[in-house]
Amino acid sequence: MSDPNIGSAVIGAGSGLPAAPERPVEYRRIYVWELPVRVYHWINAVALVALLITGYLIGAPMSPFYAAEAYQQYWFGWVRFIHFVAAFVYVFNFLARLYWGFVGNKYSHWNAFFPLKKAQQVEIVDVIKADVLETQLHGPISTGHNALAGVIYFGTFLAFVFQSITGFALYSSMSNSWLPRMFTWIVPLMGGEFGVRFWHHTFMWFFVTFIIIHIYLAFYHDYIEGRGTVSSIIGGWKFEREKRDK
Repeated sequence: MSDPNIGSAVIGAGSGLPAAPERPVEYRRIYVWELPVRVYHWINAVALVALLITGYLIGAPMSPFYAAEAYQQYWFGWVRFIHFVAAFVYVFNFLARLYWGFVGNKYSHWNAFFPLKKAQQVEIVDVIKADVLETQLHGPISTGHNALAGVIYFGTFLAFVFQSITGFALYSSMSNSWLPRMFTWIVPLMGGEFGVRFWHHTFMWFFVTFIIIHIYLAFYHDYIEGRGTVSSIIGGWKFEREKRDK
């Protein structure tokens, strides 16, 4: 009986791709993304999309029911409410991810986000040449995040922190809650509410750009590598090519 964790793939003839090997290429399943990481990813995705949509509307409010009296509508109040709720979900979800970076497996550990090893630094250059400049074919493919993705994701973590701080700083002037009030000092530090709002809104476009590129690269790597990149964030499993003796 064959191992259920072993799959095979044969490249079709006449496709313009390298000829199929004499026997199928064998793969083994690897459990990469643990359940807490997957839950974090999808909660973060929903919260972030809600924050971007409501944040844009707060920065450029529309008047869909301009003929009605103010007391007959409360749509903008709901926009602000959803934005604030999504912000709290976003922050506490991020704190859970910080914790899992210390207790999770090697693919979710903080070591994966810092290219301190020579091999990680070489991989960054290789990924840029292969994915961005397209001047060479891929070398060895990482099972988890590649080193360049790890650096970029760590950059988004820093942007998460910045957005949280500036967001709560803006909220502090209209809230008596202890959490927003912790960041009242940010407002004078950044030259007043205008400065805080400007940078908070500017970083919104950073996340819009990140989401577009992130989705594109996820499907790109899923198609090129054929190892379950997209489905892995749902089920947790990826596939790695088995090494065979020559």
